[in-house]
Amino acid sequence: MAYLFFLLLSFVVTFSPAENGDQNRVLFDFDKPDAVRVWRPVMDGVMGGRSSGQVRVNQYKNLEFSGNLSLENNGGFASIRASDAGLAMESGDTVVLRVRGDGRTYNFNVYTQRNMGGYSYRQSFPTSKGEWVDVELPVDKFVATWRGRNFRNQAFNPSAVAGLGILLGDKKPGSFKLEVESISLKSK
Repeated sequence: MAYLFFLLLSFVVTFSPAENGDQNRVLFDFDKPDAVRVWRPVMDGVMGGRSSGQVRVNQYKNLEFSGNLSLENNGGFASIRASDAGLAMESGDTVVLRVRGDGRTYNFNVYTQRNMGGYSYRQSFPTSKGEWVDVELPVDKFVATWRGRNFRNQAFNPSAVAGLGILLGDKKPGSFKLEVESISLKSK
């Protein structure tokens, strides 16, 4: 009888709803190799730079963004982007990334224009070399950027998000690698 009580109690603890009514919605996971189809690399070659990079789903079913950051020819960024009109973010939400990095600082960008031009709204996040970390980025703290400059007075409408991306632009040349297990949205 005590065993049954313990089993029921562990079920309640394991499967009870999140505290404070928080709800998580997975935006991207990478269980299937074709999950990478909506992601595309965008390197500094668009402005003459020489950085290289690729995106793939690796053998561990994680999105892997890797390559080499170069500062040659006024370069210095490597990124991946995914367009999706169904992200449905709201003020008060938090983007949650589960990542394993290389100790470098990356940027998470969201875009409100379908062509992902114009402003991107950005937050930076550090990684710990070889360690999995959960990164929480409150939607209300994204700051407008354009070509590396911040525009703090530019309003951000989270319900208009049409795409997102990850960018490395830390001005440190060399190889990089970031694994992403999932990208979720936590709503209250």
